[in-house]
Amino acid sequence: MEFGIFTEFQAPAGRSDAEAFAESMAQMQLAEDLGFDAIWLAELHFQKDRSVLSAPLVIASAIATATKRVRIGIAVQVLPLSHPLRLAEDVATVDHLSKGRLDFGIGRSGLPGHYQGFNIPYVESRDRFLETLDILRKAWTQERFSHKGHYFEFNDVCVMPKPYQKPHPPIRMAASTQETYPLVGRMGFSLFVAPRTIAVSDLKRFIVGYHAGWAEGGHAGHGDISVSMPIYVADTDRQARDEAEESTLHFFRSIGRALAKTDAAAWTNEAREGRAQRLGTLTYDDILREHAIFGSPEAVVDRLLELREDLGFSSISGWMNPGGHIPDARVTRSMRLFAERVIPKLR
Repeated sequence: MEFGIFTEFQAPAGRSDAEAFAESMAQMQLAEDLGFDAIWLAELHFQKDRSVLSAPLVIASAIATATKRVRIGIAVQVLPLSHPLRLAEDVATVDHLSKGRLDFGIGRSGLPGHYQGFNIPYVESRDRFLETLDILRKAWTQERFSHKGHYFEFNDVCVMPKPYQKPHPPIRMAASTQETYPLVGRMGFSLFVAPRTIAVSDLKRFIVGYHAGWAEGGHAGHGDISVSMPIYVADTDRQARDEAEESTLHFFRSIGRALAKTDAAAWTNEAREGRAQRLGTLTYDDILREHAIFGSPEAVVDRLLELREDLGFSSISGWMNPGGHIPDARVTRSMRLFAERVIPKLR
């Protein structure tokens, strides 16, 4: 089982960009030193007072040269926002700099605001995603290739470098809506899920669709599932609950407001309006039951064992600063407790 850290490079109001980068880079170095298996980097755009992590592959390059062991994951690259040839080059370059430690998570993002900023209609996101993915795989596996699609056309191009890992870095595909799970399975990709805007109880049902799609696609085995979710560890359950409450509630309220403000023209059939309303009214008890794991080391071990049995995941990455407002000293203490008193019980 792989144990990782997820980060957004938090940048709450009042903190400079330089301070945000310095703090998060120090946390990523600590993750290597503590023995975490992986670091997972978000991709967020136009998120003032939340994050400076708009260029995860650039950050991945910096981490690659500063570490020797830990794997570096993208969680996730929003494919429709990138030019596929440039993205193919950048991913392959990071794979070489890390000597094959890159995991490439891909998705469409559940926040239409990312698309509005780049003047890309969100309703095009699925088609752009699939075409970009097709181009990436051609670029990495064929010496030269041509492509003629709806959004891109290339003639006899040779993309360099080719990835360090063959045929390319492991791909994990994100799913946030029920209809996406069978698609990921049919395509034969590992599944990446983050139960923040979906409840764990719903996730259990949706994963059945992933396994059904995997079988339908004729793939060997049962697929592979990676989960990322808020995790916070303190000496006692009460301490963990109290220390993470304000920041966590801020996150869920903010996401609910962001979805509610989305231009209706950008909404799809994914019931975004209903999701925004639900997120905006969640109680803290709801969040602890369905979206997060907070507690003493012993309580976190028990909950992870329960979820591993229910969901069948092989990789878990903890977001130790959900909402980005938990002080650095507490975040690093949570990381240490997780590394020293949780991971050994689950190996």
